[in-house]
Amino acid sequence: MAKAASHVPAGFHALTVHLFVNGAANYIEFLKRAFDAVEISRSPSPTGKLMHAEMKIGDTHFIFADDFSEEFQMPPMAIGRLPFYLQLYVPDGDEAFAQAVSAGCTPVLEPMDMFWGDRFAQVRDPFGITWAIATRQEDLTQEEVADRQAKLFAGAF
Repeated sequence: MAKAASHVPAGFHALTVHLFVNGAANYIEFLKRAFDAVEISRSPSPTGKLMHAEMKIGDTHFIFADDFSEEFQMPPMAIGRLPFYLQLYVPDGDEAFAQAVSAGCTPVLEPMDMFWGDRFAQVRDPFGITWAIATRQEDLTQEEVADRQAKLFAGAF
């Protein structure tokens, strides 16, 4: 057995998203349609649920599996507003937004130019996960972002 060349698997980053969804096999097909994801691998359990699936979107690998909360006596998965979203940088945010909606996502925030220099939108996928879709349009200094933010929110609160 060869010793690992790195503590991080090839293609991964030190911090990697690992999701649990209901219907992981269906999620694979959805991700291909919505975000041009590439399937790397899948490992089904004896019951047919996916214990491990690896996908790649752009240059980022991520992992997910079916929900095994009942089998492992864990609390149920959260439903509704989750305390995170996945942010996806793409060359054309408007086009990616339209593709995601066409694949079954619900629009949360239509594409718009933001004070921090991104064209930004949000969609919620049919599995309950919110995706931010962004295209960097301007590289701004922290001072420029703070100035734009202050002007935008002047008197708003």
